[in-house]
Amino acid sequence: MEDPFGHRISYLRVSITDRCNERCRYCMPEEEQTWFAKEDTLSYEELLRIVRVGAGLGIRKVRVTGGEPLVRPGVADFCAQLAEIPGIEDIGISTNGTLLAKEENGVPMAERLVKAGVRTANISLDSLDRATYQRTTSRDLLPRVIEGIDAAIAAGFQSIKLNCVLMKHQTERELPALIDFAAKRNVLLRFIELMPVSTQDVLSEDNFLPIATAKKLIEQTHGKLVPQPDFSTNGPALYHLVPATGQRIGFIGAMTNLHFCESCNKLRLTCDGKLRPCLGSYLEFDLRSVIRSGCDDAELAAFFRNVVARKPKEHDFRHNYQPNRRMIAIGG
Repeated sequence: MEDPFGHRISYLRVSITDRCNERCRYCMPEEEQTWFAKEDTLSYEELLRIVRVGAGLGIRKVRVTGGEPLVRPGVADFCAQLAEIPGIEDIGISTNGTLLAKEENGVPMAERLVKAGVRTANISLDSLDRATYQRTTSRDLLPRVIEGIDAAIAAGFQSIKLNCVLMKHQTERELPALIDFAAKRNVLLRFIELMPVSTQDVLSEDNFLPIATAKKLIEQTHGKLVPQPDFSTNGPALYHLVPATGQRIGFIGAMTNLHFCESCNKLRLTCDGKLRPCLGSYLEFDLRSVIRSGCDDAELAAFFRNVVARKPKEHDFRHNYQPNRRMIAIGG
């Protein structure tokens, strides 16, 4: 599949739940959240069928997301079934890390995921200060996150990325600690600009910290960063080498990088069955109704192609974008 701008679509992010055990202020900032009813959420069987059809159209990478995907029972078995689909070459998971060390029959979740064929794990880590973490997520779970990161390392994922959302008056003082934490564990660290994915006011001057400012602050403590234009992890991050530690760190600047969308190769499937060609666009197409109407695989494939044909050239975040869903209802 190729969109009107020459992007070859090979990556599908699949949300399996809108539930989460945290309340991050940039994702789901309030406790009052209307959850999708069970019957409105796609079953694993429906998700697997959609991925099979997508694989026949060129989808090669799947990332399982939420909400927090690990709160949905059966996720490891689901991933194992994804790994059996012909054409799927890479399976990843995005998680807040709180459940990666949780054991079932003596086996940590991280190990079960690796055995199921999950190759990569993206783990959120916005702070290493316990009080700050609790204020950011409304949960005192930082020790469990660190246990989860260590469990992921021990499990042997091919790649682990720590994702830190940049927040003004918070991240600045934590940059050195986060960089050193990632260096000691030999995992990639990425800094992500805030986006208006849940509420527009999250981008207030009091909250928004651009990647350019973060880079300058890092260079004050770790030396001049060296761009690594030839290093990529199949995403929008721009990587730099930290000379002081020898590690790479990434920057994802959806708001300030004017070339952010030029290499986009992804679609997003929400847990309630909406296929979205772009995170920063109102466009979404009701795949759940189609798949539950008794359609055949050819009709599903035509639906995919129609959505790809509607993929916009770039996101709308810079144009006073007003979210119509919170991030937790779209998928991380």
